[in-house]
Amino acid sequence: MQLGLVGLGRMGGNMRDRLRAAGHDVVGYDRNPEVSDASDLSDLVGKLATPRVVWVMVPAGVTEETIDELGALLSEGDIVIDGGNSRYTNDAPRAARLGAKGIGYLDAGVSGGVWGKENGYALMVGGDAGLVKHCMPIFEALKPAGQYGFVHAGDTGAGHYSKMVHNGIEYGLMHAFAEGYELMMKSEIVADVPGVIKSWREGSVVKSWLLDLLDHALDDDPDLAGLRGWADDTGEGRWTVEESIRLAVPMHVIAASLFARFESRQDDSPAMKAVAALRQQFGGHAVKQ
Repeated sequence: MQLGLVGLGRMGGNMRDRLRAAGHDVVGYDRNPEVSDASDLSDLVGKLATPRVVWVMVPAGVTEETIDELGALLSEGDIVIDGGNSRYTNDAPRAARLGAKGIGYLDAGVSGGVWGKENGYALMVGGDAGLVKHCMPIFEALKPAGQYGFVHAGDTGAGHYSKMVHNGIEYGLMHAFAEGYELMMKSEIVADVPGVIKSWREGSVVKSWLLDLLDHALDDDPDLAGLRGWADDTGEGRWTVEESIRLAVPMHVIAASLFARFESRQDDSPAMKAVAALRQQFGGHAVKQ
């Protein structure tokens, strides 16, 4: 099957390689001419046979303009897939704008990171069942081998909604491992923290890919001395917590892990300064100047 792929960064470039290895014809476009197969979006569209399928894999800040530009270049019967980390509320308006021109739209949550090229990508797709069926050869090539790794999650927006929740859960899992690591590092009796992490990789109920990745990181730097304790967030965790508020769903772990990331960016937390000041005022507790 032929596919146009817009965005050849860390994930997009690997996706192109995986699809080509599976025998698909992929024409990629990226602003970096060294990796691009087309000079611009118009050139990309011109290289594709109709009906075209174009997968957009660009940063969230340029997704909207990229899809709108494609909408002006594509024809009735073509399909646009957004595989970036878009907010699910953007999907229905995009589908409506493209649909008015007879262009189909699918939203695809994609998980797998830089390891997806080798292991495959977990795909959560939202949109019309007919469009999903047409694009299944692409999805089959990208997903891991076997019965898992792909779901038609529902109507337009369901793919990105599912990926939003997936990433919220990821926040909580990562932070649980991080807290356990710190506790053992401060313990007087655990002598080999990296060894403990490694021992959990088989036979343990916390066995997971995230645990494997933590083990890899500790192999390279057992004390993580080369890293600063600063963690960004790319939006999905915030959107998950916002949805929990909208739907009145208790979400203690995910919310706490998100707030912990905010705290990591403060060299000297104003909130904790206030806590220290209050403890000093009511109890005469010692403070650090």
